[in-house]
Amino acid sequence: MELRQLQYFVKVARKQHVTQAAEEMHVAQSAVSRQIHLLEEELGVNLFVQKGRNLHLTSVGHLFLSRIEGILTDLERAVGEMHEFLDPEAGEIRIGFPHSLVINLLPAVVASFKKDHPNVKFRLRQGTYASLIRDVTRGEIDLAFISPFPESHEHVSGEILLTEELYAIIPSNHILAEYTSIRLEQLKHESFVMFSEEYTLRAIVMEACLKAGFVPKIEFEGEETDTIRGLVAAGMGVSLLPSMALIEGGQMQPTKIRVTDPQVTRTVGLICRKGEKLPLVAEVFRRFLYEYFQ
Repeated sequence: MELRQLQYFVKVARKQHVTQAAEEMHVAQSAVSRQIHLLEEELGVNLFVQKGRNLHLTSVGHLFLSRIEGILTDLERAVGEMHEFLDPEAGEIRIGFPHSLVINLLPAVVASFKKDHPNVKFRLRQGTYASLIRDVTRGEIDLAFISPFPESHEHVSGEILLTEELYAIIPSNHILAEYTSIRLEQLKHESFVMFSEEYTLRAIVMEACLKAGFVPKIEFEGEETDTIRGLVAAGMGVSLLPSMALIEGGQMQPTKIRVTDPQVTRTVGLICRKGEKLPLVAEVFRRFLYEYFQ
């Protein structure tokens, strides 16, 4: 059994497709297929079953994957620790983040950290709330910015870095555009532009609207803050966004107004895998972040 076979197996299991797995690993499809076949022959079991154009794990394939992912994660961590031992300032930090933090926050903190640690590399992964927790739990990333911060979780732990206010955004020609603050109730008859259901910002906005006594009428859904801002600026509805997602850019910008009743906020935290020691360079970055946000 070779390391290459195990790496191919995990990639195919995640992609459920040999061609896509081969393209991502920059190897020939035939090479991936052959190594998977050899692995199944050595184990004496079928790890995959064909369903349409996709490959699905068999029951024993799921069991094998759960063990192999842990082994490969430990191996990757061991190699990283060896490199850090030789030169801690030349290590790599694997960090995840939600889309709403990439506009301003993440570039700022990384740039600040790199001033004193110029040789440290970053491997960045964008994700949703659920996928970031999953990737930290699996050991695929060392740290993750996350919002809202999970106060209690079986597999991850961390601390809140900041609490951020959400603002109402409306078209610039809206009747409320001259106001400096509004009650959320004043938007109850408006059409809303919302994030899709897998994004936690949607849940925060929905909860705030319910507290204000109404269920928002959702006209459009999107997956990026730029899309939400653009639709609102074009007069397609109203929305609520965190302040760091309202960095001005481009000609079409909505009007930003503070919401006072109820005040709407979100927590932004940093998580890692519970009960596990971080790689040295990631621990240095974690401490830097706590000091940065103090």
